[in-house]
Amino acid sequence: MEIWIIITKMILLVYIAIQCAQVNVSHISWVVLAFLVYFCANITLYLFKNHTVKKVLHVLSIGILTVAYLIVNPLFYLLLPLTIIELAASFIDKKLAVLLLSLLPILYMKAWLQPIYGLAACLSFMIFSITSIYGEKLVKNEAQKDEMRKQLQKLTKHIHENSEYIRQSEYTFKLEERNRISQEIHDKIGHSMTGALFQMEAAKRLVETDQHKATELLQNAINISKEGIENIRLTLKNMKPPTEQVGIHRLKLLVDDFNAKQTIKTVLTHEGNLDIIAPIHWKIIHENVTEALTNAMKYSYATQVSVNLMILNKMIRVEVKDNGAGTEMIKKGLGIIGMEERTAAVNGKIIVDSTNGFSVTTLLPLGT
Repeated sequence: MEIWIIITKMILLVYIAIQCAQVNVSHISWVVLAFLVYFCANITLYLFKNHTVKKVLHVLSIGILTVAYLIVNPLFYLLLPLTIIELAASFIDKKLAVLLLSLLPILYMKAWLQPIYGLAACLSFMIFSITSIYGEKLVKNEAQKDEMRKQLQKLTKHIHENSEYIRQSEYTFKLEERNRISQEIHDKIGHSMTGALFQMEAAKRLVETDQHKATELLQNAINISKEGIENIRLTLKNMKPPTEQVGIHRLKLLVDDFNAKQTIKTVLTHEGNLDIIAPIHWKIIHENVTEALTNAMKYSYATQVSVNLMILNKMIRVEVKDNGAGTEMIKKGLGIIGMEERTAAVNGKIIVDSTNGFSVTTLLPLGT
């Protein structure tokens, strides 16, 4: 805001200097002195941020201009309106009152100067008003930016705290799961193996003196070992998640990762019984969807991609469709060829369509 006021004052100073040069003022040294004193006072004015100091320097500037008007040249009073407006604006909120106050000296000056002074006062008021409005908006925008920065910092901190909480929760869950597995192995399998070991040690000592008892102990050790092996099998079976959970979870992770890294919105939907999808099918589905999403990112210019997994009576259907530009002629690159080869390995089929956006459909027969 201040830069435009300074420019206005400089323009008025240049105008006064030109007028003084045209009339060949005899006391040019006084004119130069008035220029320098006014210039120094106003430069000092914009160096200080303290409002009291500014008000004092404004009053000093008014005094300098009044003396210059009376002794040096009446044209120096053209600088008076802007100084009065700056000073009055710090006390008075009503703009009309500020304008009238800046026009008040017109009643006490020479008649030939009154029109020029009135014009200078009106122009100075317009420039000050415009710069004030712009300055207020600038301050308001800066305040909004500061508030947004604070909110962004809070949100970032909140996200980091949540991420840390999630990591800590995952680590705690892993520790608890490891502790559970360790305890289960110790309680079930460890005790069985220890009992079998004791039975075999006893049988070893009795093998020469009491073969019947030794045989009985060995049979007990065999039974205990069988029970331990069965416990190991059951423990591992309980630990291993179902195939359908692993498959759909990996697919969701793939879509979530794609959403996080790209601006394209991707939606995953599925219908039907996921339990009947074999591991080989999940592998092909995951690889084909990965390839289709990569192609959509590179070539489609789309804003949205849908991934639909549907289990039918005798077939698995996976469609990856975008809302991009599509193409008139489909050229099968290495990506689509690789999808076809993977799918053909289980007697499946790939259907590519570009009539409405671009879609890649994987058809996998069940029971292969």
